[in-house]
Amino acid sequence: MLIGTAPLFGSFVGVVIDRLPRRVPLGWRRSRCGECDTVLAARDLVPLASWLAARGRCRYCGARIGWFYPAVELAALMIAVLSLALDRDVDAWTDAAFGWWLLALGWIDWRHAVLPDALTLPLIGLGLAAAWGLAPEELADRLAGAAAGYLGLWLVAWLYRRARGRDGLGLGDAKLLAAAGAWVGASGLPSVLAGAAVAALAAAGGMRLAGRRLDRHSALPFGPFLAAAAWLVWLCGPIAF
Repeated sequence: MLIGTAPLFGSFVGVVIDRLPRRVPLGWRRSRCGECDTVLAARDLVPLASWLAARGRCRYCGARIGWFYPAVELAALMIAVLSLALDRDVDAWTDAAFGWWLLALGWIDWRHAVLPDALTLPLIGLGLAAAWGLAPEELADRLAGAAAGYLGLWLVAWLYRRARGRDGLGLGDAKLLAAAGAWVGASGLPSVLAGAAVAALAAAGGMRLAGRRLDRHSALPFGPFLAAAAWLVWLCGPIAF
């Protein structure tokens, strides 16, 4: 069930990533071809299968369809596979839902350098609600994690701005770390930060090797790395330092 529906959830995640930053309604606007503006039929919207059957082109005008939606759908499917590899039943669905939500946040930040409050703030509440319903003994740690996550990155952002005279971290990162803390608890936050920092440094190194010039004024969104690290810590537990 989870594997079969994952691409459908992935398709919706793609809609969120595409429309939310542009303030386009998520549920009321029919999907259209970006070139000929033709309203797409149901058979054009089957996750992964429609794109493959049409060989990546619009059936109506022949324009090339980008890889964005199938890539998001495939990522959602992989999240479901990993969730089922580690958990079952309600736990697997919780793992996958958390992963899909973080996928949307990370992808939006990578494309637009913004972490929308409409996604980060509800994720804090959902993490605390999950603790209340599934693991009430963890609720205090989760509350502490949410508070520490926000205040910790807020302080880093404030110190950076005082020292350098410009923003280095946005408050969206602080809210995302608060959401991570609400899910993995205060005990998991060091692992989230360490994992995100290592991944960001590796990505920056890869960009330099690929020929992209980076300097002290270059900006690299931190949200995708926080999101990936938070999900891995949720799945596998904190690292023993």
